[in-house]
Amino acid sequence: MRVPGPLRALARAGGFYLGTWRRFLHPSDGDIPAARPTPLLAGHVLLDELVLTGFRTVHRGDTDLPPHSMAEITDAAEMFDDAGWLSAPTAFHRAPPPPTDASIRRVRSLQHTYERLSFQSGYEPHPDEPGRARWLDYAGNREAAAWILRHDEPRPWLVCVHGAQMGRPNIDLSILRARWLHQELGLNVACPVLPLHGHRRPGAPKGTSFPGPDVLDNIHGAAQAVWDVRRLLAWIRTEDPAAPVGITGVSLGGYVSSLVAGLDPDLACAILGVPVVDLVDLMEHHTPPDLKNRWLGALEPARHISQVVSPLSTQPLIPVQRRFLYAGLADRIIHPYHQVMRLWEHWSRPEIHWYEGGHTLFFRSNSSARFLQAALIQSGLTEGPEDYTLAAVT
Repeated sequence: MRVPGPLRALARAGGFYLGTWRRFLHPSDGDIPAARPTPLLAGHVLLDELVLTGFRTVHRGDTDLPPHSMAEITDAAEMFDDAGWLSAPTAFHRAPPPPTDASIRRVRSLQHTYERLSFQSGYEPHPDEPGRARWLDYAGNREAAAWILRHDEPRPWLVCVHGAQMGRPNIDLSILRARWLHQELGLNVACPVLPLHGHRRPGAPKGTSFPGPDVLDNIHGAAQAVWDVRRLLAWIRTEDPAAPVGITGVSLGGYVSSLVAGLDPDLACAILGVPVVDLVDLMEHHTPPDLKNRWLGALEPARHISQVVSPLSTQPLIPVQRRFLYAGLADRIIHPYHQVMRLWEHWSRPEIHWYEGGHTLFFRSNSSARFLQAALIQSGLTEGPEDYTLAAVT
């Protein structure tokens, strides 16, 4: 008899919670501290597991390896190697021009008042790149957009990049703490919409997503996300040439932000929350067991070509004292060891904050908000009490 999904989620959460007790009572000398096994922590873990169960139920069958993938991966490996992109991944990413068709309008809703910036993305995969024609057929993906909160006088800017399944103003502005950043910390805030999210998703075939099971679509999605964010940065710098600009991102947005940090030397800071580092590893980790056999032959070739969009293959251009990470000790979606710690090591062990919680409710963590504020103060983007330092909140 098949066990219902919610019961499996409860069992997995219970097993993890028992493991938390063991780690708390017998802590190791590792770099990740042991979490306290509290009822609140258990709730975070259960919610993460329920979210994963719901995703697997809704997308059952959509996580299978598409039939065209192996041929595309093989062709891409040859093309990327010939072009030198596997040994020099930054060369894969072309520098985009500033948008010349940007339009902005004021929007009032029941929850938020903001400005909506829009412009044509202009991104195209390289000529002859595998999957190029399919990606360009996603017509709704062509318009880039961002939600803008800005002051009347010049202020520093913070670009806030959302996670997967987001890209809608009421969700983004709330979960990314945009109002607090704007009103309390005095920043101008820009929240870009990632490819195949929000209004950019309609028109794509069923099962199409970024990130998703299509390896080349993931590479195109990451490359376009970086392209669009860099165009947004160019628009900001045209509007406010003297204003410093930082970037922060959560989950998938942390992944995109870490890639941008390896291409833009003028960022004031990069603050990554619960960041994804390796999309292939993430897909392997969450693929149902009965589908994993179909992925086995594709995993290593997929990892090989995905170096062109891996933050572990590039060096951040921001000084280490302006790189920051925060992550959940009980994250069941983004594995702390397989994802966060790999980036922390690659980024030369910058300041990192571990909060006692999971992935889905990261925005409910007061300690991560304090860490974010302290990081912005240290980076010179906002002011705060003299004793409000990273050491005081970690």
